[in-house]
Amino acid sequence: MKEENNRESKNKWTRIFQKKWFFPALYLTLAVVLLSGIVWFQNVNKAEPDAEPAGGGMEEYDPNLYGEDAEPVTQQEESIRMPVADEEKAEIVTTFFDSDASEEERANSLIHYNNRYYQNEGVAIASTEETSFDVIASLSGTVEGVKEDPLLGNVVTLSHEDDIKTYYASLEEVVVKEGDTLEQGDLIGNAGENLLGQENGTHVHFEILRNGEKQNPEKLFDQPVSSIGAEDDEQDSEDQVSEEQGSEDEESEASTSNEDEEDAEQDEQDEQEEDEDEDEEEDTEDGEEPPASEDSNQ
Repeated sequence: MKEENNRESKNKWTRIFQKKWFFPALYLTLAVVLLSGIVWFQNVNKAEPDAEPAGGGMEEYDPNLYGEDAEPVTQQEESIRMPVADEEKAEIVTTFFDSDASEEERANSLIHYNNRYYQNEGVAIASTEETSFDVIASLSGTVEGVKEDPLLGNVVTLSHEDDIKTYYASLEEVVVKEGDTLEQGDLIGNAGENLLGQENGTHVHFEILRNGEKQNPEKLFDQPVSSIGAEDDEQDSEDQVSEEQGSEDEESEASTSNEDEEDAEQDEQDEQEEDEDEDEEEDTEDGEEPPASEDSNQ
């Protein structure tokens, strides 16, 4: 009985294997199982959070690791302000004297005092209401000096970086002292009158200097501090380039002159050699023929 059952079972599987659909169905089943495994493995990896090592993982970030004060990477550059608290009510009544300006502009840049005219080295600023007004620091800086001048009135000088100075004159009252550190816009005093600019009435005389050179404040208002003296630097650079170009031209001319002298000497030497060759040829033509040998006479 057992042998008969085994034979029937083998025959049954043999008949199944011989079916045309068996192997395609087997392959399809394996493919489904394999794809299901791949999809399940991917979903498991996505679901798992990033593992952290024991003890809290990486050390906590400390932006000030060495206990030093942090400094900003870049600092905002100040723009030059008109030295008045209310710019809308201020006007420039005497401009900076510029020799390249028009005749009318140069005339408006002259200060008349004691029957003489002086070139204005800054700007005179007055109020449109013809009253006194607050004078403020055009730039952040340190009070370098406070003095009273018989012609200019009270004068305050501020020093700034890059050898820049600002100068405030014709002040009626001063509220700062030497050595004070001021921020841009801090009060310096209030405008008044002085003898030198008495035709301007109540005003403040304002100057900007860089490396001791007077600058035109009117062109610099609302411009960055780096623009102070930029034209002078540009001119110095152009002058330096011109000097270097001039030196190169002189060297080139000297070199050309030397070459010309050498060529002239060479030409003269060639002419002398040609003359010597011609003289030798003439001497040969004018001389007697050499005597015949004894052998030829015999």
